[in-house]
Amino acid sequence: MPFSHVIAWIDHAEAHIIHFNRDSSTSEVIKTHATLRHLHVRAGKGGSGHAPENHAYFDQIAKSLAGAEEILLVGPGLEKLALLRHLEKHHHPVAECVMSVETVDHPSDGQLLKYARKYFVKADLFV
Repeated sequence: MPFSHVIAWIDHAEAHIIHFNRDSSTSEVIKTHATLRHLHVRAGKGGSGHAPENHAYFDQIAKSLAGAEEILLVGPGLEKLALLRHLEKHHHPVAECVMSVETVDHPSDGQLLKYARKYFVKADLFV
């Protein structure tokens, strides 16, 4: 049975991607390879106040999300929104599958899957 749903939990250091359906799931962790992690340049001194996007990290996540019918993006900070903007700009077909972006602290993968299954329960009833 193919996986139709994906939940992606993301922060500045890593992303937990879980592909799942009613009966099973598969997960992976993608870590950023950036040398400067979570660094914010001071605004007012020629900087924007934000670290630059890590395109390679976001592209790797986009590759993992490709093919999903419905995607839920979650995470504790602003990285999930930066990923969504990147998807809209560089991976539009993937961005179109994003159903929602929500703030979620630091759950275990099991808690994350439970959260996602509850979120997608209505969609699963029609599969």
